[in-house]
Amino acid sequence: MPDHLITTLRSTIRGEVRFDAADLALYAADASNYRQVPIGVVLPRDADDVIAAVAVCRRHDVPLLARGGGTSQNGQCVNAAVVLDTSKYMDRVLAIDVNTRTARVEPGVVCDALLAATAAHGLTFAPDPATHSRCTIGGMIGNNSCGPHSVMAGKTVENVKTLEVLTYDGARFWVGATSETELTRIIAAGGQQGEIYAKLKALRDNYAELIRTRYPKLKRRVSGYNLDQLLPENGFNVARALVGTEGTCATVLQAELSLVRSPPCRVLLVIGFPDIYQAGDAVPELMRFGPIAVEGLDKEIVRGLERRGLRADEIALLPAGDAWMIVEFGGDTLTQASLQARAADSHFTDRAGCRTYLIENPALQARLWGLRETGASATALAIDGDTPDPVVGWEDAAVDPARLGDYLRQFQALVDRYGYRTSLYGHFADGCVHARINFNLRTSPGIDQWRRFLRDAAELVVQFGGSLSGEHGDGHAKAEFLPIMYGTELMQAMRDFKAIWDPRHKMNPGKVVDAYRVDQHLRHGPSYQPLQPATRLQFRSREGDGFTRQIERCIGMGKCRAHQGGTMCPSYRATRDERDSTRGRARLLSEMLQGQIITDRWADGAVRAALDTCLSCKACKSECPTHTDMASYKAEFLSHYYETHWRPRQAYSLGRIGRWAPWAARWPWLINAVTQTPGLSTAAKWIAGIAAERRITKFAPHPFHTRFERRPRTPENAAARTVLLWVDTFSNHFQPNVAHAAVNVLTAAGCRVTLPQRPLCCGRPLYDFGLLDHARTELGAILDALEPQIAAGMPIVGLEPGCLSVFKDELLKLFPDDTRAQRLAAQTFLFADYLEHIGYEPPTLAGTKVLLHGHCHQRAIFGMAAEIKLLERMQVDLQHLDAGCCGMAGAFGFDQRYYRLSQQVGEQELLPAIRNAPPDSIIVTNGFSCREQITQGTHRSALHLAELIDQTLQKKSAME
Repeated sequence: MPDHLITTLRSTIRGEVRFDAADLALYAADASNYRQVPIGVVLPRDADDVIAAVAVCRRHDVPLLARGGGTSQNGQCVNAAVVLDTSKYMDRVLAIDVNTRTARVEPGVVCDALLAATAAHGLTFAPDPATHSRCTIGGMIGNNSCGPHSVMAGKTVENVKTLEVLTYDGARFWVGATSETELTRIIAAGGQQGEIYAKLKALRDNYAELIRTRYPKLKRRVSGYNLDQLLPENGFNVARALVGTEGTCATVLQAELSLVRSPPCRVLLVIGFPDIYQAGDAVPELMRFGPIAVEGLDKEIVRGLERRGLRADEIALLPAGDAWMIVEFGGDTLTQASLQARAADSHFTDRAGCRTYLIENPALQARLWGLRETGASATALAIDGDTPDPVVGWEDAAVDPARLGDYLRQFQALVDRYGYRTSLYGHFADGCVHARINFNLRTSPGIDQWRRFLRDAAELVVQFGGSLSGEHGDGHAKAEFLPIMYGTELMQAMRDFKAIWDPRHKMNPGKVVDAYRVDQHLRHGPSYQPLQPATRLQFRSREGDGFTRQIERCIGMGKCRAHQGGTMCPSYRATRDERDSTRGRARLLSEMLQGQIITDRWADGAVRAALDTCLSCKACKSECPTHTDMASYKAEFLSHYYETHWRPRQAYSLGRIGRWAPWAARWPWLINAVTQTPGLSTAAKWIAGIAAERRITKFAPHPFHTRFERRPRTPENAAARTVLLWVDTFSNHFQPNVAHAAVNVLTAAGCRVTLPQRPLCCGRPLYDFGLLDHARTELGAILDALEPQIAAGMPIVGLEPGCLSVFKDELLKLFPDDTRAQRLAAQTFLFADYLEHIGYEPPTLAGTKVLLHGHCHQRAIFGMAAEIKLLERMQVDLQHLDAGCCGMAGAFGFDQRYYRLSQQVGEQELLPAIRNAPPDSIIVTNGFSCREQITQGTHRSALHLAELIDQTLQKKSAME
């Protein structure tokens, strides 16, 4: 059957049909505790493809799962079904009507894309979950998502006007609010829609009074089907009845959404409380001041971040306390929003134990929101080896906000009674509480205890008149306990509702009704026994050691799938393909270690192919809340893969450049004649595996080190500081002007500059091809050669971020117990960081337009703060480009296999920004590969910061 199913799908739709083991691995898990291997995956290009795919599934009688961004935390995005992923192609905002305040979208459009499109009109879509940068509208409709700003206009269900839906049986029609007259007409017209509406009317009439009396009167009731939307007083709204059904009833083809006015000016008030319970008690009085968001956060997340050394700048913004409320006010003007915030501030300032901090600066506000949105994920792995990881096994219950404080007290007492630990946070304005609890899901006794806790927790919520889910839906994690909330009769009504839409029970079966047990299909349950391999890189961390433990860092939240902001993940942004995301690659490695879907272990070609398109930008190491380090995982995997496979020729032409460049530099005229002459250069590129479209960089006539030896030496007693300048292969042989400029600036800053006594190479490109044994040899030679300087504490100052990052990152993984490596890492500075460290005052270049682009490794490992401070002190007109990765990424962009992807990455943001920059602006970036990509992609040149400062010094000297 699968072969016939695959053949039929591929001959029927224009989109992608994927049934390989790697594709199944990619979609086997979401952000929950669950794992189910799908039958296959379909990426439809349009609604016609969806219709055709559903028809094929119906013909073959196979289950179907329509999936959004795969960020669900209760397991509704995994199933043994054909997965429809609309996020790659069906991602358009089709129309925005400002007059009616509506938007029409395809299901795969990301929430942030809709928010960006509506912001130009002063409008917004109110629900915005923490995953707004990557969750899709279709997924939000499936989950009935909310978010902090649901305070403005409610959950997704209150913001859906109409839906175009497709049933498993092939019926396609629009649904929405239905008057009694229209309902009569639709039923009389017959057909599939008429038949469905007639059954829905009968169901409504049969259960109306029970729905009115048993459904909680609660803003954040997300659990169960929205049968209340069928009541006459709610307009028999079939669209809203389908919201929150988690793909168990019908597939959404289009959605018409309500928009609300977005307050243009916003102010945050952060209130510190002695504990989270008093914060919960304060919600009703706080709401009287008219906030548009009220978020609660307890000490466990903040203290967990502190123990890991994370988010220190954001934590510093929090006032004293052990719990906090982040309260947002909005208005037409900053004054209006501030008046509301100050009124609340005055009210709580006088309260015993409370401290407040009012923030009007948008940048600081964004940092606080980042702390709230990613803090829990950043602490998702326990740092105590004897303690289970905090997980989402009871995540998002909701109660009446007026009773929130008392509920939190009793819930914490329940947690304590079971011997668990939890963090408490959430959308307190609506009484929605998130909890990450250290359940032991890896042993049978642990699971038995977990089940008992879940039942007690469900009963506690119901005692408070609440909902088992206040945001993330029921899926696999809550559905078993819905009878506690609704009783047997209403559960039968929900079964009847599903049967009306899906009589064959093929739409995401086992979720919401007739559900799997909560302990079925656990991702890390008792049967989870992954490989614990020996590795060349040593993976050690506070959260545990070993390659397998590091792969577990990825919990599936999918920030790597964000389309804008930061750098992660450049290849995904170019292709919009799950296998090119950090999360997708982590899924493949996880499945490789388990050996059930991917059985070739280190020799698997599909895993290698996915890792090959990783640019090793290291953005995930810093931007992923869980610090998933894909660049290191890639290097480790490739080192094993190539034990049984031939390495590509690029591994020797590009990966070993540090070895052959010094030899080639002896005859630069000859090498340049070959690489720059038409015909010869084509042959040279083919031999080396370099893309034909690329221009091979010329060797400099003289390497830097030969000219440095001829420079007049600074007298020993003329300098207060001696530094060792680390001159990388690129600065030495291709762009020695950068190194010369650095020497000039460092000398002007009062430094005596020295070089290593013999040529050394950090081996940066070796990692891209898994040449870890060679890399270890290179680094061992460096430690031996620089041992006197390391022992003396001499600063090592470098120019190329990619090379210097080796000393901060890979060196410590290859020599984790060598004190020389630890000291070298501590003594290593990027050029700007060292100048900032010694308090250097640069010359001014007032008013000059400067565009600053950060090399990926600089942003990930060192940061851009020193660079920005120096340029600001130079008084330039600075524009710091938040333009992601340039796409060159060292050897990656020269490789003929990845040239096209390299260009796609660059064209996402950076290259257009450079082309659109004023002609008189100066482009500054410290990465050799960044400068090459800019030059070859825009025909504009870029400077290293050292060159900019040196040129300014020379102009100043000439004027004097």
